[in-house]
Amino acid sequence: MFKHKIFAAFSLTVLSGLAASPALAAYPERPIQMIVPWSAGGGTDTVARLVAAGLERELGKPINVINRPGAGGVIGHTAISNAKSDGYTIGLATAELVTYRWMKTSPLAYSDVQPISQMNFDAAAFSVNVDSEWDNMDAAFEAIRSEPVGKYKLSGIPAGAAYHLALAQALKQADIDPKKVTVVPSQGAAPGFQELAAGGVQIVASALPEGKTMRDAGLVRTLAVMADERLPSFADIPTIGEATGRPLAAGTWRGLVGPNGMPDEAVQAIAAAAEKVAQSPEFLEAMNRAGFGVKWSNPEEFGVFMQQSDEVSGQLIADLELVQQ
Repeated sequence: MFKHKIFAAFSLTVLSGLAASPALAAYPERPIQMIVPWSAGGGTDTVARLVAAGLERELGKPINVINRPGAGGVIGHTAISNAKSDGYTIGLATAELVTYRWMKTSPLAYSDVQPISQMNFDAAAFSVNVDSEWDNMDAAFEAIRSEPVGKYKLSGIPAGAAYHLALAQALKQADIDPKKVTVVPSQGAAPGFQELAAGGVQIVASALPEGKTMRDAGLVRTLAVMADERLPSFADIPTIGEATGRPLAAGTWRGLVGPNGMPDEAVQAIAAAAEKVAQSPEFLEAMNRAGFGVKWSNPEEFGVFMQQSDEVSGQLIADLELVQQ
């Protein structure tokens, strides 16, 4: 009888120990790695490090940012997709993710990653030389409509980049063939604006902050921004809806994703922490100071957004005949 009591007490002790085992500890238990598909020092890297700092505060664990640039973001996005799905490797995906399979640069698609939360949206702006005859969007669109393909040139981005697709979407909305505007590729907005100021191209599509220096210098004018509302920091620049009567929100975006198969506990924990980050004064001030827009969404909303972006991008890339053979 005494032995039975000892065994029962021992069994209860073991069961209690199992109930408190580390397997049931709250996520995260250790540092998290965040893969960034672009080089250190660029816009996506800046956003990633601001997001990482905020997640560290909320989750209480280090977030180690790892830059994996190359092949137009394909290398980094592929690394995120192929990562171990234990919840300790995530990434900051960019709008290029929904273009690769359409451009045939990679079979990688939005469905190859687990959406966690969108963190950023930057609307495309339409800028012209200060001496341009176009003083409003209607005048610009009418000129593009009436002239042959290639008469007007766009720079500031590579062909097929998010801001190129945004302009193409605006042109289609106005019943203008998006191929009417030819892209003169540039590695970023800065050389594009230099070409615009020199008269080599007629249009630059970019984020509003990227044209601020040239606007302040009186070298370029921005006619509209493709956003639902005017941006507080650039309240004098109308939305394209105000300028043309055809509202459109189009541009580039960044958001947290992970490999498919991530534990739901990890997805929900990161998404909840990211929501707090997106609402924090520190993050909002830092993003505004750096010229980036803030937009948060939960995993389900972000997944729907990426699916819709994929469909729109596929059609625009086909319309622009950008598919590589």
